[in-house]
Amino acid sequence: MKNIYKIPAITILLLSIVACNDDFLEQKPQTSLSELNTFNTNTSIEAYSFQFYETFPAHFEPAEIGGVKRNGSGIALDDEDQADLIEKATLVGNNWLWNRVTVPSSSGYWSQPYKNIRAINLLLDNVPKSNLSQIDKDHWRSVGLFFKAYEYFQLLKLYGGIPLVEKTVTDVDTDVLYAPRNSRDEVASTILKDLLWAESHIKAPTNAYLKNKVVDANVVNALLSQFGLFEGTWRKYHGLSDQDTYLKASVVASEKLLPLFSIHPNFDELHNSENLAGNKEMILYKEYNELGNWSKMSTTFRTADAVWDITRKGVDLFLCKDGKTRWNSPMFLGDQDQYKEFRNRDIRLLFMTPAPYKVNAIGTTEWSMIGLPSDASNFYFNEYLRISDSKHKTLPESNWKGLVLPKSPHFDQNSSKPFNRTFSGYRVWRHYNQLNTGIQAADYADAPIFRMGEVLLNYAEAKFELGQFTQAIADVTINKLRPRGEVANMVVASINADFDPTRDPSVAPVLWEIRRERAIELMAEGFRREDLRRWKKMDYAAKTKLGRWIKASDQANKVPIQGGAAQGYVQRVPGTPPSFPDHYYLWPIPTDQLVLNPKLIQNPGWK
Repeated sequence: MKNIYKIPAITILLLSIVACNDDFLEQKPQTSLSELNTFNTNTSIEAYSFQFYETFPAHFEPAEIGGVKRNGSGIALDDEDQADLIEKATLVGNNWLWNRVTVPSSSGYWSQPYKNIRAINLLLDNVPKSNLSQIDKDHWRSVGLFFKAYEYFQLLKLYGGIPLVEKTVTDVDTDVLYAPRNSRDEVASTILKDLLWAESHIKAPTNAYLKNKVVDANVVNALLSQFGLFEGTWRKYHGLSDQDTYLKASVVASEKLLPLFSIHPNFDELHNSENLAGNKEMILYKEYNELGNWSKMSTTFRTADAVWDITRKGVDLFLCKDGKTRWNSPMFLGDQDQYKEFRNRDIRLLFMTPAPYKVNAIGTTEWSMIGLPSDASNFYFNEYLRISDSKHKTLPESNWKGLVLPKSPHFDQNSSKPFNRTFSGYRVWRHYNQLNTGIQAADYADAPIFRMGEVLLNYAEAKFELGQFTQAIADVTINKLRPRGEVANMVVASINADFDPTRDPSVAPVLWEIRRERAIELMAEGFRREDLRRWKKMDYAAKTKLGRWIKASDQANKVPIQGGAAQGYVQRVPGTPPSFPDHYYLWPIPTDQLVLNPKLIQNPGWK
């Protein structure tokens, strides 16, 4: 239960000593009285460290809040468009999936982490010179090492081996300025070493105001859980060595968190709560409020700016309530009747994409039931009354002003309103809530950064990869998550080769189900692309992305259907993507960095 709160404006004055441009390595250090004062007391170091928290992607935010430019951008959905379960509205498809990526001249994915690392190194270089006690020095070193490990991890995921910058660089440090890339082994071992040191030396916050609001040992272990799983499985599936070192680190870190956190019973409230304080699943989160520390996350999903849909494959992943797949459960009622498709399913699906409905719009904000025979029981309205409330999900949908949407799905090509549109038929609804101040882009739902749901999934997968997954492990991981989807428990002994006829035969049946649970629980949170990359399964995304089954005539023949048929699955992007190139698994280093440092070598396959 930790949260990131609004950074006071006074902090920005303290940060002026680390103002930097794109050529971060060429900056000279500012060894001034201001710098010495900044790193000489717990209070000033604490204020300086607040900037580091802005590295976490959180919710979509206005470009500036209170004069402070924010890095948190809610980019997770654009990342997931590069995978298989989310599709962004376009007629040409994602460049990564259609083999259209070229080496960029520059990239913030490379430069921004190094800017942050420079600011972190200033702290790490100066804290030992302070008059603080050794315990306090170790604490602030731990904070710095945590954030530097986080930045290295972001670079490692995309680029593999990268230059390690372990001190504040000046223009005379040619050994660093023009150093070659460190190997993946060196980078990964540095991340692991630094996180382990930080976990054992970081202090719990003592200031009552800051308690549960800053990085502590639990947050370090959450990152260790995530990093260890990523690196261990990358090494396994990309043919590298030493995978168990990282998988074991993930397991150990996860096990330390198991007795400390629990699973929140309401899935929707994870991303759509005005206050995550007291939520026992939250390990670290970012606070937004009504006082000016706003996001624009919910507004985005209640305007014409919402351009992300769940694919047919994503919807098909959700189990029926008996714990069986849609392919073999007697509870599944088919996908060609839009009103039946959602019945008897994992209710997390109802939080991911809106169920179909039609109402009579009375003016702009009032409505009445139509009473369609296909929905005579008002099933979906009753379901949302049962599992949500007026601040979260509710039917019928409305935009941020409260204007009613009279039908769902509300296809863009046949839309009656300029907001809340879908392109495939399954609009992403994960972040839809009504926590808005009445001003556009002034939303205040808090944003999770690390939560126990992810840690349980990390733990389950790492244990399987180590050959240690049992029913007992399933019970403390997967079966802790399923109750809030109202889905039967996983019974490991019942999972065989026939459990899911669509399973990739190269993946063990139990591992396939662990990965399914991960895909469902973390959908639209930004994990799927990295999961496919570490499993070396980007071929899953190099396939036609489909949407809802429709009749063309029901949509005035305006919505494209696979094969141009009169009825079938929506296919917005024509054609089939080419195979995913092997060299795409590592991103290209920007050319400006290759020019600045001739010793940098481009990743294989990129020209």
